[in-house]
Amino acid sequence: MDETQLPLTDHLTDLRRCLVISLAAVAAGFLACYSQAETLGDWFFRPLFAVLPEGSSLIFTSYQDAFFFYLKLALVGGVFLASPVVFWQIWWFVAPGLYRHEKRILLPFSLLSALCFVGGAAFGYGVVFRPAFRFLLGYATDYLTPLPAVKEYFSLAIRLLFSFGLVFELPIALVTLARFGIVDQAFLSRHRQYAILIAFVVAAILTPTPDVVNQLLMALPLVVLYEVGILAVRLFGRRADREEERISNVEQGMSNDRRDRQE
Repeated sequence: MDETQLPLTDHLTDLRRCLVISLAAVAAGFLACYSQAETLGDWFFRPLFAVLPEGSSLIFTSYQDAFFFYLKLALVGGVFLASPVVFWQIWWFVAPGLYRHEKRILLPFSLLSALCFVGGAAFGYGVVFRPAFRFLLGYATDYLTPLPAVKEYFSLAIRLLFSFGLVFELPIALVTLARFGIVDQAFLSRHRQYAILIAFVVAAILTPTPDVVNQLLMALPLVVLYEVGILAVRLFGRRADREEERISNVEQGMSNDRRDRQE
C-alpha cells in the first residue's frame, strides 16, 4: 500500500469530492432523461402492457402521481447513465488503500462494475419482468379486474431493476475480497454448496412472486455469477499475490543492500 497515510481531514475532503462529482453526474443524467420522459415512460411500461389485457391502461389515484412518476423515473435513469462515473469515484476513493500495481486496474474495474450493474438491470427488464407480471396478473378473475397503478408498478419494477443490478456485481465483489486477502479460490470452491443455498434464499427474498420459475430466473444467474467470480479470482487473485510477493522481495533486497553498505 502507499507508504504515506492520509489524515482524516484529507479522507473527508476526498469523500466530499467523490460525492459532488457523483451527484453532478447523476444530475446531468437526470436532465437528459427528463427531456425524454414520455419516451422513457413508454419503454418502462412495455413489459407490463405486453401481459395486460388489450385495451388496458395504468391508473393514478392522486393528482401528483403521474408528475412524480416521471421525476422519479428520470432520476433512476440518471443513476444508470451516471453509473460509470459513480463507480469510478467509488474506486478512486478506495485507491489510497491499494498497492501501486493494483491502482492500474481502477479504470477497468470501474467500467466492469458499471457494465455489470447495467447488465443486471437489463437482464431483469428483458427476462424477468414479463413472467413476473404475467404470474401476478394470473390471479385476475371475472370478479377481480386488474387496475395497476403507476405508483405500485414503479416501486416493484425499480426494486427488481436495482436487485438484479446489485446481484450482477457478485464477480466484482469476489475479486475485490480476494484482492484484500479475505477469500481465495480454494475457499470459494470449498463453500460452493453454501453459496448455492444462499443464492436461492436471496432469490426467494428479492423476487416479488412466490412461483418457482421467477425465483429460478434470479437464483440461476447468481450461481453462474458465483462460478464466474471463482474464475475471476483464480485469474486476478493469483496475479495480485505474485505481484505483491515480487514487490516484497524487491523491498527485502533493497533493505539487505542498505544493511550491507552500513556494515
